[in-house]
Amino acid sequence: MNSTLKQLTTPLLIGEDVEQKRLELKNYFANTWQTYESLFALINDEKAYYLRPERLRHPLIFYYGHTATFFINKLILGKYLSSRLNEKLEAVCAVGVDEMSWDDLDSNHYQWPTLSEVKSYRQQVFTLVNQLIDSMELILPISQDSLAWVILMGCEHERIHLETSSVIMRMLPLKYLSSTSHWLACKDSSEPPENELRRVLGRTLTLGKADDDYTYGWDNEYGQLTIEVSPFKASKYLVSNQEFLQFVEAGGYQTADLWNEEGKQWLSYTQAKMPRFWLKRGNDYWQRNLLAEIPLPLNWPVEVNYLEANAFCHWKDKQTKGFIRLPTEAEWYCLREDISPDRLDRHASFSNINLAHYASSCPIDSFEQQGFYDVIGNVWQWTESAIDGFDGFKVHPLYDDFSTPTFDGQHNLIKGGSWISTGNETIKSSRYAFRRHFFQHAGFRYVESDRAKTPITPVNPIETDKIVCQQLASHYPHSTHHEANFSVELANVVQTVCREFSDSLTPTKLLNLGCSVGRAAFELSAMFDHIDAVDFSARFIQYGVKLQNNENVRYQSIVEGDIVNFNEVALAQYVKNYRGNVHFSQGDAVNLKPIFQGYDVVLLQQVLEQSYDPKAVLENIAHRLNKGALLIVATNNTFNEQVTQKEKWLGGVKINGENVTVFEGISQVLMSNFNLVTTTSLQQTLAINAHQTQQSCIMISVWQLKNG
Repeated sequence: MNSTLKQLTTPLLIGEDVEQKRLELKNYFANTWQTYESLFALINDEKAYYLRPERLRHPLIFYYGHTATFFINKLILGKYLSSRLNEKLEAVCAVGVDEMSWDDLDSNHYQWPTLSEVKSYRQQVFTLVNQLIDSMELILPISQDSLAWVILMGCEHERIHLETSSVIMRMLPLKYLSSTSHWLACKDSSEPPENELRRVLGRTLTLGKADDDYTYGWDNEYGQLTIEVSPFKASKYLVSNQEFLQFVEAGGYQTADLWNEEGKQWLSYTQAKMPRFWLKRGNDYWQRNLLAEIPLPLNWPVEVNYLEANAFCHWKDKQTKGFIRLPTEAEWYCLREDISPDRLDRHASFSNINLAHYASSCPIDSFEQQGFYDVIGNVWQWTESAIDGFDGFKVHPLYDDFSTPTFDGQHNLIKGGSWISTGNETIKSSRYAFRRHFFQHAGFRYVESDRAKTPITPVNPIETDKIVCQQLASHYPHSTHHEANFSVELANVVQTVCREFSDSLTPTKLLNLGCSVGRAAFELSAMFDHIDAVDFSARFIQYGVKLQNNENVRYQSIVEGDIVNFNEVALAQYVKNYRGNVHFSQGDAVNLKPIFQGYDVVLLQQVLEQSYDPKAVLENIAHRLNKGALLIVATNNTFNEQVTQKEKWLGGVKINGENVTVFEGISQVLMSNFNLVTTTSLQQTLAINAHQTQQSCIMISVWQLKNG
């Protein structure tokens, strides 16, 4: 075995011995951590940490720190930790992975930490998590609301980035990487076998991970979807470099009608003429692996993005009688269903997965599984299915943006795992998806169907989550004769206050913290040159982004019981003169990135009651403001122990026997840096259903930063 470390399997949630399970968790955490460290130890020059060989990703220093900060951010969010280890690093390395519209990939906006800082920080986190594992209450089976689940979440998250970071390293110049005996690529290269189509019986499948499954799962894995799969044929092997070379040499990259519209745009942008990890020297093709360039191994699987795989299938389709395409998720499961058991430690011997054999892919005829090869392992396999939630899908409250931002019809599922897939990535129920132009260690196999239409389950474009729908209905009510809109009235308050200070303040830049789905920010676009709209939840932000991109948003509203209405809204219905100057970002109001600076006005839009540390939000805001700037605080004055530990409430408590209101608590924090200008209040109405509403009185206080 050539792997860095022998990989432990993702722990079972069940067990009879609590202390044995504690030891298992500790060993799994250490194994995860050490493997990640071993990968980054391949970098031999600190400069390489700050390069960006993939422009759609951050530099590697981000990912080296990101997986450690993830532990701390989730532990704080879950109230298992009361203080941060390094606020600056935990802000800079918090989010930014998937090229979402709100991801900030401009390196000029970041002051990256030094390598020594990140190394020291990682050691601190490693020590802290070990201490938590040693001392935490552990009840079996492990449940999703336990600290042990958060530890597993952090481990599986780092194992995802073990893979994605290795893809970025594969794009670095080789001079920045050193080979080691622990990361050895396969050396077997020869002519491949000729691919062939094998018949697969149709069947009824029920997809989705059961709630009582005994392994850790991401939220998108749970729920159920029952689907009828018609008989089809599937290629016995993954598509090899040799098979794909025929497409390249037939002019596949230059034949526009083989590519869908997204593919044509990608080709125009990249000017690609061959797969990303191929090179051509003279008449010879070479392949870039993690640590070396080798003559193109013709019997290895080709590694491409979805767009290239799809174009190949269109080319192949013209040469056959049937209809050639990529498999759906359900069709992949038809191949996977007959391979048992699911436990990786029992099937790694017949799969190039889990770092069990090589630090690279290998020949396509090395690992046979029930008549097909590489159903599991070697490289991921692109599917035609865009990811979506199964019926019964629920977000996990500590990671609400893991899945839902990808339910947009633009992220296709990859199945089966690759040579470096470990942990949750290796089990049958895992579901990972990437944008169609992204590169992973991913290839494909093709299927032949007797019908032209691809049997995919369409992505549900209608938002059904109650909380998100409630926000959308509040900001963008479907009824034109709806009562006063709170977000519009709040924006009017901001505008009125700014006009009152027009002699001393020229407001050009606004920070809207707690922007939710964006209505107040859009309303204020006419007054400001630049607005940063920031919310902790990507589930909210994505709708603000869609609306400003002129996309219609659809959501459901409850009439009564199971009866619902479906509503469709567009920004132009509500904001007539939007200036296009709102920039949405995901961020933690307690620990914002340093780039959020220099504001004339900051609007805290019900942030305090949704924060795990509202005092810190207020304490940290002054240094983000220009002299004489305004701070506008809107809050319902109500804290909840499920969100904010009681000792961190700003008010609504007795201190030394005396009543302390939330406004008094806010004043105590702000009075050293701000002068109180005025207070007012607005009524907020949230619809529960067609017959019930929830009324809140939102107190608004306006403060001006002292000049001294």
